[in-house]
Amino acid sequence: MADGTVRIDGNSLRLAGGVQVRFIRTLRLPETGTHPLPPGLGEFPLRRVEDYPETVPAEWLARGGVMLPVYLREAMWLSFGGTSEPAALQVGVGKVCAVSGKPWSPRPARNPQNYVVLPRQPWLDGINSGKGTVRQFVAVPLGLGATVEGQVTGEEVWGGVQLQSFPLNDTALHAWREEQRRLAEAAEQRRRSAEAAGYGAAMPMAPGSAPQWGAPAPAPAAAGSAPRAAAAMGLGVGGSMRQEVYKDDRPLSDWATTAAGRVFVHLVTPPEWRRITGEAPPPSPVDRAAYTRAGLPWFDYYDQDAADLDPTDALGEVKPVGDWLGDDHTPWQPPSPQQVKPLGDAPGKPVVDGEW
Repeated sequence: MADGTVRIDGNSLRLAGGVQVRFIRTLRLPETGTHPLPPGLGEFPLRRVEDYPETVPAEWLARGGVMLPVYLREAMWLSFGGTSEPAALQVGVGKVCAVSGKPWSPRPARNPQNYVVLPRQPWLDGINSGKGTVRQFVAVPLGLGATVEGQVTGEEVWGGVQLQSFPLNDTALHAWREEQRRLAEAAEQRRRSAEAAGYGAAMPMAPGSAPQWGAPAPAPAAAGSAPRAAAAMGLGVGGSMRQEVYKDDRPLSDWATTAAGRVFVHLVTPPEWRRITGEAPPPSPVDRAAYTRAGLPWFDYYDQDAADLDPTDALGEVKPVGDWLGDDHTPWQPPSPQQVKPLGDAPGKPVVDGEW
């Protein structure tokens, strides 16, 4: 996708340059203490805004992009698995950078760094809020001041999530591809040498099959009815977890100065999702105590060869949503040590971008 388009592939967003982003449902952490990475509980479904012109708000049509349904206080994380070539990906929450805490920028920047480096950064669970930690993304309505946007800027205008990717420039990309070619040739030579020495041939990988996805359900709308305003949602923060946001070890000049693709991700309440799309929203999040009792895994991830970015003052001072919405009365069941695991297709129609 060299034309700058963004497409939905199943429940993945595919940006030009090979960047893939999925939005993953997860357990909401307590707002005290620091925890391992919570598990994924399935993907949020994605739909193009422009496919529902009769039922989405007019300002959403103007901004374009995609939408997903999320419950009040539901947590999410962003997965970047499947991304192929190096990319600098900006992640905005209400047009506040989740890495630097600075306002949304049209290009990569340093001091502070305002992007994550792919594919080295496998995921992002929240805002960069502490040394080696992030604070979990948690959905809250606009208008309370609880979002990252509201706390950093003093107003809540945008909500949602914003993504923008930058590839390597032509010179740096050519050098990277040449290095990958040399590495592949060296690996193939080692494989052949092992075969010749009698160690057996490598077993072929079974080809994977891409999931088949149907078209979105037609939007229900009364004849002649105008789209009404939807309950706008943004991202605040929840509990702290151990996760590094990696420092870029490339010179800033290696990155292109023009984005390969960008997309505005609107967050929709489950009732609005049903009204807009005619589809049932996902079931409410699983009870975290039940998940832990079932013995399912949590994760710790650490890359000893990478440097962690220092947090910025703006993001370090963001308060958790419990300070705005009240205490969480759900009992917390910490995982046992055995549950914490160390971790060392045809595209759809283009997603229309708009003014934001």
